[in-house]
Amino acid sequence: FVSVKDQPAFKWRGGMLDVSRHFFPVSFVKKYIDLLASYKLNTFHWHLTDDQGWRIEIKKYPKLTQISSNRKETLIGAQQILRNEKKEFIYDGTPYGGFYTQEEVKDVVAYAQKRYVTIVPEIEMPGHSVAVLAAYPELACKPGDYEVLTKWGISKDIVCPSEETFQFFENVLSEVVQLFPGKYVHIGGDEAPKDVWKESPEVAKIMKKNKIKDVEKVQGWFNARIEKFLESKGKKLIGWDEILEGGISPSSTIMSWRGEKGGIEAAKHGNTVVMSPTTHFYLDYGQNPIPHNPKEPLMICCYLPIEKVYSYNPLSKELTQEQHKYILGVQANLWTEYIPTAEKAEYMLFPRLLALSEVAWTPYEKKDFESFENRLSEQFLRLDLKDVNYRIPQPTGLDSESIVKQGDKVIITLNSIVPNSEIRYTLDGHTPDETTHLYTKPIAVPSGRKIKVSAVTIAPNGRHSVPVELVID
Repeated sequence: FVSVKDQPAFKWRGGMLDVSRHFFPVSFVKKYIDLLASYKLNTFHWHLTDDQGWRIEIKKYPKLTQISSNRKETLIGAQQILRNEKKEFIYDGTPYGGFYTQEEVKDVVAYAQKRYVTIVPEIEMPGHSVAVLAAYPELACKPGDYEVLTKWGISKDIVCPSEETFQFFENVLSEVVQLFPGKYVHIGGDEAPKDVWKESPEVAKIMKKNKIKDVEKVQGWFNARIEKFLESKGKKLIGWDEILEGGISPSSTIMSWRGEKGGIEAAKHGNTVVMSPTTHFYLDYGQNPIPHNPKEPLMICCYLPIEKVYSYNPLSKELTQEQHKYILGVQANLWTEYIPTAEKAEYMLFPRLLALSEVAWTPYEKKDFESFENRLSEQFLRLDLKDVNYRIPQPTGLDSESIVKQGDKVIITLNSIVPNSEIRYTLDGHTPDETTHLYTKPIAVPSGRKIKVSAVTIAPNGRHSVPVELVID
């Protein structure tokens, strides 16, 4: 018999899935929850509404599923690249939609509860609400023909902070809180430009009546009313760090995504915080140092290797020991603008989500990446057995810091952390595969010549890593 005593470093150990930009079936949502539970992550943040689609049935507002859950088409290609290259946006011309019925939501919640995973629903307000306006344009500050967005990014069209809007969200949340027994409801609150509010006579009246001098503070007033309503239902409000800008109550919880600044500020004020900075926990970011590498799937931006995820310390040195108690934990986010399938979602999540698990469980001073990497190697078979389409790690050793010059030769020593895998390589610039050289010992390359070395890991399941390349000159 063995007795194991362990405890996590943090209470909140989360993974988020955006189902608005691309919709995922209940079967995948359950699989994601299973995988969270396997690695002792206890919170599933379900991003259910956004400009590009409303994904939850609300019985009082049937047009949310009839109209708001569908867009007429979807952008093709990486939007930021197209914009920088001044190319015209191209769309696929295919209607896209989907939503979860309340019965499906109940089923998923019960499934998660059995695995000790709490679901936090997110209903975006007041920004990222164009899908709402498509169905209920009377909630806008100015009349217009609104459509569910077909491209990504931030829209200036947000709901008006009118009494009709409050009634709408209170009715929506009344149904939402009945479905989710967890104590938190996420209201978004991010990326809400105030251009329309600045021009609105309705907002001007609100500011005068409530003695608000800055239109940005109107969002704080809006959030306070929503928070009061949630509290009446026995729930706590959590929102992205922008909600700080309009002022927050002492009971609000902040999810810090624009780096750590918002989380640090909130903790200093005594608010509880979940650290989720883009720099370490946005798993829609790339896994290749070459931006938008054509051999990788299309992704939004940036380079976020597993070692950087692992390196994060949620307890900032800018906070005192006493203030550290306000850091509830950490969360990885998977935004799905460029992730249309479950297979690609798994590719972006794994194995990086395992690094997040150790950040959440292991005190920072006890972490050791080399130890983690050794233990990580044992998880690939487990992921294979769960049929997870994880990214096969590339061979290591093919970088300018690792090669060694001996006399008139350059010596390259390659390694793979995937057990029982093969490393295949080429010296002629071609992409390595099963037909090219099998790595069995360090490669000796003549110095004084320009040679392109490429190598891949071929896992026991037959899947390949993306090639890693180095030009030796």
